[in-house]
Amino acid sequence: MTKTVHHWIGGKTVEGTSGNFGPVTDPATGEVTTQVAFASAEEVDQAVAIAKAAYATWGTSSLAQRTTVLFKFRALLDANRDAIAELITAEHGKVHSDALGEVARGLEIVDLACGITTQLKGELSTQVSSRVDVASIRQPLGVVAGITPFNFPAMVPMWMFPLAIACGNTFILKPSEKDPSASMKIAELLAEAGLPEGVFTVLHGDKVAVDGLLAHPDVAAVSFVGSTPIARHIHTTASANGKRVQALGGAKNHMLVLPDADLDAAADAAVSAAYGSAGERCMAISAVVAVGAIGDELVEKIRERAEKIKIGPGNDPASEMGPLITAAHRDKVASYVKGAAAQGSTVVLDGSDYTVDGFENGHWIGLSLLDHVPTTADAYRDEIFGPVLCVLRAETYEEGLALINASPFGNGTAIFTRDGGAARRFQLEVEAGMVGVNVPIPVPVGYHSFGGWKDSLFGDHHIYGNDGTHFYTRGKVVTTRWPDPADGPSGVDLGFPTSR
Repeated sequence: MTKTVHHWIGGKTVEGTSGNFGPVTDPATGEVTTQVAFASAEEVDQAVAIAKAAYATWGTSSLAQRTTVLFKFRALLDANRDAIAELITAEHGKVHSDALGEVARGLEIVDLACGITTQLKGELSTQVSSRVDVASIRQPLGVVAGITPFNFPAMVPMWMFPLAIACGNTFILKPSEKDPSASMKIAELLAEAGLPEGVFTVLHGDKVAVDGLLAHPDVAAVSFVGSTPIARHIHTTASANGKRVQALGGAKNHMLVLPDADLDAAADAAVSAAYGSAGERCMAISAVVAVGAIGDELVEKIRERAEKIKIGPGNDPASEMGPLITAAHRDKVASYVKGAAAQGSTVVLDGSDYTVDGFENGHWIGLSLLDHVPTTADAYRDEIFGPVLCVLRAETYEEGLALINASPFGNGTAIFTRDGGAARRFQLEVEAGMVGVNVPIPVPVGYHSFGGWKDSLFGDHHIYGNDGTHFYTRGKVVTTRWPDPADGPSGVDLGFPTSR
């Protein structure tokens, strides 16, 4: 019998009433294993109302109360790593080690939230004028929402809600309908940790739920991670409704390999960064720019390594890469490879027709490697979000840098070189929000903020780190003047000598 995933509202599971459901498949088998309830506009209103009521007390709760809950949640999350990773593998398809890594990166932000007290400290200036003091403080926004993608169903929500609730907000999560179960497990752990009812909500759904949150007058802010077209829509719509927005979009991350680079290290990095998690991550390296005469040797080293990657079900310990999330996405990714030669690329590896014995109905695709890719090719211009690596050629550092900076995306990038001066120039000159030097996937640690430039980010704030705290709070400045007790009315004795 197919399992049904319902909503989490008011600290408990609440059955969906819209009558609309979406299918959740096991990507390794293609079998529908679960259905997820889609919220109606009325259910969105109900969830927001409960979150607003919870904010009345949570927003004025002590920092000690909030961090106590978060410390308990962190312990429970740590103890349930495997259980959450198994849910991710079952619905997303990524291998178990990737899923565990996802939970570990989410834990970093929970750690940051547990220490939120230092980030929320205000500032005080005394005697700015005679007996006048000025203080700056930060206060929560109210009800905030997070709309998260399928590729990291545990980590990306944890980039948002720990800081949001630590700052005193209540949080409504609208996770991807393709892999919803991890978010429900997280909700259960938060409740077990003692989080009051209504502070954390999980609302499943499609465009109806998203649009309801974007338009609702009691939702103060929206965080989003997903594709660039949707990020642009989220930012435009939510901003027009007076909300604070951080919307992280797509990417086409480049890795510039200079002639002096360690080519074995660069090839290892390219393979792990391009094909890890089946390429379904916004920080994947999808374009390698080989500078000078090293291109042929680098491509051959990448090919040798890619051919050894073991593809299979995510719950098989021998598997190094799992299937893609849906059959439709698999077909779309394959279309870029099938059309690559006609658009001028050299197809070195073609994984578009890959299958796994015994799992023929799974959403499988092999590793693809395209060389001499022109910048006009669809495989280069679009975010493929699959295990397809494009190699482009450049004669000089300057030509490679110009190629990277011409991309409309500016999420992450990397340079591989032994030359410190070249690396320093690159990190200053490249137009991207996150830069790796001999590091292929430069995802910042939790206490630095994550975010790109150009069409990879809409809004003024990056996610988590200091930017996350600022996003989920607003500043207030208080100017205070108290008369000196010695100047009090006659007849009132406060024990102070008079100034006369």
